Amino acid sequence: MDTSLVIMAAGIGSRFGGGTKQLAEVGPEGQIIMDYSIFDAVEAGFNKVVFIIRKDLEAEFREIVGNKTEKICKVEYAFQELDNLPNGHKLPANRTKPWGTGQAVLAAKNCINEPFVVINADDYYGKEAFQMAHKFLVENPNAKTDYCMVGYILNNTLSNNGGVSRGVIQVDEKDFLVDIVETHNITKVERGAEIVKENSSTPIDVNSKVSMNMWGMSCDFLEVLEEKFTNFLEETSSEDLKSEFLLPLVIGNMVKENSVTVKVLETNDTWFGVTYKEDKDSVIEEFRKLVEKGIYKKDL
Repeated sequence: MDTSLVIMAAGIGSRFGGGTKQLAEVGPEGQIIMDYSIFDAVEAGFNKVVFIIRKDLEAEFREIVGNKTEKICKVEYAFQELDNLPNGHKLPANRTKPWGTGQAVLAAKNCINEPFVVINADDYYGKEAFQMAHKFLVENPNAKTDYCMVGYILNNTLSNNGGVSRGVIQVDEKDFLVDIVETHNITKVERGAEIVKENSSTPIDVNSKVSMNMWGMSCDFLEVLEEKFTNFLEETSSEDLKSEFLLPLVIGNMVKENSVTVKVLETNDTWFGVTYKEDKDSVIEEFRKLVEKGIYKKDL
């Protein structure tokens, strides 16, 4: 059956190679993190990739990422723009902040007619994540309300160079999602990890399960997402120029409404990415080790 990998890459800055973290060369032959995600997804059985980008970056993106991806699977492009709003809604004056991951996925609505998994462009998820997610989609091909997400152990997602934001999740006894809480500035410390605020810090269990924004669902979700975005726009003041329509919050609310179930597929793989510029060297080293172990070929 057909399945798509949807990659949210609209946050990539202009002029690739100019310090943009999504395009940092981390593999032994200049590969970027996205190359490994695409490779793992195709190997797992996904046969289409949908890139969500900005229109002004299309030519560069095709040259650096898209053209080589077309050699191994079908490729489509969707464009996330600030004024791409549903049902006649107008862009508020002075709004410059992107609307968030929910709007990004909605931008791909006309490209997706099959079950899909959505990921961030600048995160390395590991082979197991794509294998588990693809298996779930294949085994639930017509499920309109059965979603999945890949869950990671918090300790496998921390940076040595500063605090990170993670969706801390709670699951029931059958590993279905109960709640997800966006938690900011989770910082690695000698005794584990802490949530650091301006004047205080709170310990957090490093074995907590967290979301890294890897979700799987049927294409029917996009109709619901459009309705949710319309409601969000109607409820958001035109003076509020920073609020975001975030995918984890949308799905988390749907779980609380009992309109969907989300199976949490736990992986023991280690996530990594370039959250801070200082992370790049450690990510290069991680990929060197994966190549050394034979998990990837040097030329991918």
